[in-house]
Amino acid sequence: MDFPTVRMRRLRRNETIRSMVRETTLDAADLIYPLFVKWGTGVRDEVASMPGVFNISVDQLEAEGRELLELGIPAVILFGLPEHKDEAGSGAFDPDGIVQQAIRELKAKVPELYVITDVCMCEYTSHGHCGALDEGGCVINDVTLEMLASVAVSHAEAGADMVAPSDMMDGRVAAIRAALDAEGFTDIPIMAYSAKYASAYYGPFRDAADSAPAFGDRKQYQMDAANAEEAIRETGLDIAEGADIVMVKPALAYMDIIRRVKDAFAMPTAAYNVSGEYAMVKAAARNGWIDEQRVVLETLTGFKRAGADLILTYHAKDAARWLRG
Repeated sequence: MDFPTVRMRRLRRNETIRSMVRETTLDAADLIYPLFVKWGTGVRDEVASMPGVFNISVDQLEAEGRELLELGIPAVILFGLPEHKDEAGSGAFDPDGIVQQAIRELKAKVPELYVITDVCMCEYTSHGHCGALDEGGCVINDVTLEMLASVAVSHAEAGADMVAPSDMMDGRVAAIRAALDAEGFTDIPIMAYSAKYASAYYGPFRDAADSAPAFGDRKQYQMDAANAEEAIRETGLDIAEGADIVMVKPALAYMDIIRRVKDAFAMPTAAYNVSGEYAMVKAAARNGWIDEQRVVLETLTGFKRAGADLILTYHAKDAARWLRG
């Protein structure tokens, strides 16, 4: 049937009918808030390139966690800024490292909050790359797997609810799963950064986490932005190795990948709304060029429409408040 029998505007006349036929819903429970934790006491340092995002000390975590729960946000993902870095990134798997302390603090003070940890080496190595290097400055894949497994186990021992390897080493999900299971952590799920691209959108994150590589770039292990079929292969391998949730990162320029991953595997799928995407919206809003609330909620809804079940986003607090309103 065609016009005039069919009039699509009939179901757009007011907000009541629009909400009744809405195909995609966004809720605070879909959101995961990234937290950057550093050494010190009473620390709450705003990240210059990410307005509204802070590096905080462990003693600030209880208030942060309670605020998130009050807003209906169920989970955080932790990133740590170590006091000292070395070539081996030893702070990443130190039982008393910054993330391990943060996990214990949150699980003791705000046990209802679901704590996910980023498993990688770049914040902890003096060279800023995601693992052990050979003499030519190339990350050694299989040696790095042992390091990542140690990091994941140390996080589980501290009380993490989930681990999320972001390094993009081949075989890291299998290595982490085997290590967790060997230590009795069979119930700890893995959220794999499965399709993680070598993206220009990560710049502000590297300011926040002090994780820029000292030389070169990460194109030798992160994915080429031009590739889509590769994302399906990467995701399939992670699932075969034991990933419980798969992730696409970044999200905004890769909604086609989110859709393809969801269609191909029907797995719980996360999208990481990364720092550059956040910073661009903040900058435009501060200049009065866009309506921040509408743009943020439209963008997050777009990720859900593309197939994301979970969204990691620095907008989480604002979005949760706006959704309530």
